Amino acid sequence: LDEVDDAVDFFVRGEGNVSAEGVEYAKRALALHEACIFLIKEAVVDRIQQATADVTAALNIPKQILPADKLEASLVYTRFHGISSRSRMLLSLLIERVDKSNQYRDLLLLCRNTFCSSRESLLRHTVRAHMDTLKMQHGLVGMTRLACVFLMRICVIEGALYLDFFGGRKLSDIENVNDDGDSNDPDSPKKDEENNNNGPLTKISKSGTKNDPSKQNTSALEDKAFLVMLDSLCSPLHRTVRRGVVLLNDLDTLCQIVSVLREERSTANASLDTRAVARTISGIIEDSQERLIFVSQFLLQKEAVRFRPTAEDLNYPEKLLLLKENSQGDFNTTNEQQQEDAVKAQLKVYESWFPPMRSVLRVLSKIFRVVEPRVFEDIAFQAVQACTNCLKDAAQHILENKGVIHSDLFLVKHLLILREQLSPFDIELRAVERLLDFSEAGKAVTTFLANRNQQIFYMTTESALVTLLRESVSVKESSVDLKRDLDDALRNTCIIEHAPVRSAGLLLDLIAQWKSSASDSKSQSVMGAENVKNVLLKTKKSKKMKWRKLGIKWEFIWKAQPHKGYYSSLLYGRYAGHWMNVGDTL
Repeated sequence: LDEVDDAVDFFVRGEGNVSAEGVEYAKRALALHEACIFLIKEAVVDRIQQATADVTAALNIPKQILPADKLEASLVYTRFHGISSRSRMLLSLLIERVDKSNQYRDLLLLCRNTFCSSRESLLRHTVRAHMDTLKMQHGLVGMTRLACVFLMRICVIEGALYLDFFGGRKLSDIENVNDDGDSNDPDSPKKDEENNNNGPLTKISKSGTKNDPSKQNTSALEDKAFLVMLDSLCSPLHRTVRRGVVLLNDLDTLCQIVSVLREERSTANASLDTRAVARTISGIIEDSQERLIFVSQFLLQKEAVRFRPTAEDLNYPEKLLLLKENSQGDFNTTNEQQQEDAVKAQLKVYESWFPPMRSVLRVLSKIFRVVEPRVFEDIAFQAVQACTNCLKDAAQHILENKGVIHSDLFLVKHLLILREQLSPFDIELRAVERLLDFSEAGKAVTTFLANRNQQIFYMTTESALVTLLRESVSVKESSVDLKRDLDDALRNTCIIEHAPVRSAGLLLDLIAQWKSSASDSKSQSVMGAENVKNVLLKTKKSKKMKWRKLGIKWEFIWKAQPHKGYYSSLLYGRYAGHWMNVGDTL
């Protein structure tokens, strides 16, 4: 090849084509050059195609699927490893001379494309069948992990085989060799300078740095055609997982799939050989997160926004008292039984929560680590807003049926739990709401109809239609801070004002009767000594019982919370302990 290339350079491009004999020698040199190209093509391309046909016939592909555990030791790899040594030698000759002639470049790219298409045709059916088998045997979650491991192993083996054939210069640079001007022209001064300074085996890459022999394998694995082939082999994973994900309505399963995919993507990104698997996994994660967001929003709409409470859901404080009786009954059991029933007792505490709040916290805790932070904050904002509205509606219903004390206790208990359970998420819960204001629409329409001389369809900003739209509709923005709203709701509970009214109701009624009958003769009977003494004794007894009972309720609310944070401890210290001490003093 060196002698033929020199002859072509001399007789075709050099001074040897001046005479008539030189023209004849140029034709013979070109004929020899084409014969060499044909022999290399026959030795590499035809051999790869023949090996592919032999393996397909021997293994009866695709009618008979090759087991995945026997794939690495099968003819799919052993036959190609057998022809890799001679092919590598011939391909290295092409790589060394790729800058001398377009024919070398075209032949090298043909060899590369033939290799990639042959490998894809041999492995495509086996990979697809293995994906379906894993899904049937292990389910969608188990299949996801095992399939990622299988594909990473395939990519590593294919990368090693590709380096056995084309190890060396990155072939993607060869495709773009014409982008730097007249790089294929042997008479180019830039070309001569490169050949003189670097020699035949050291090439200058497009980035201007010399190819280090220690980095040649890395460059070869970044070849575009090879990466496209690996992406095609990994596409069955995306197809199989997506088909299962789009039909899933189980939030737990979707969260597990996203968690597994993220772990496997981290592993795949650690090596250059498996970057194709990482790219495929990234696409699957996006599809899974999209389905996860849809399912979570559907659950929140069903269990929080459109929630309609039943009589059992609003059965407060009876539900808390029943939970207290069950916990006292469990206290008499042995220590071993108490340890076994610890989980059940904790679940009973969660069951005492209002259903919308329980659903909101459950959904948010599941999707917290499997969706993007901005998406999670948006979902959390809508969910907490709907949950707060449900709690206020339930408190109003309890107020109408059980009284103001139970209503305030219910609201404070759940708002404290909601606030403390949201604190680990570290989210702002702020948003800007934009609403269209049509309050000026009537005035704008009247002005539009009154002015008959204006141009309606005039194509400028002063057109009558544009002016009508601009003046009739405006956008109003309002900032919403849910954390501030929770604090305001806690401050608005009037337990301190309602408790004395309830405990001293008889005495207040007596005073009201005396004021209303101060001018009548009935005031003497109302304010009689015996009557006042009886009212005071009843009030004293009522205050001792009701205030201590109220303190016990606060103590139980505080102890029933799974996480005793700052706000619940502070509120317990202010109300529960104070009212129990007052009751004991009385």
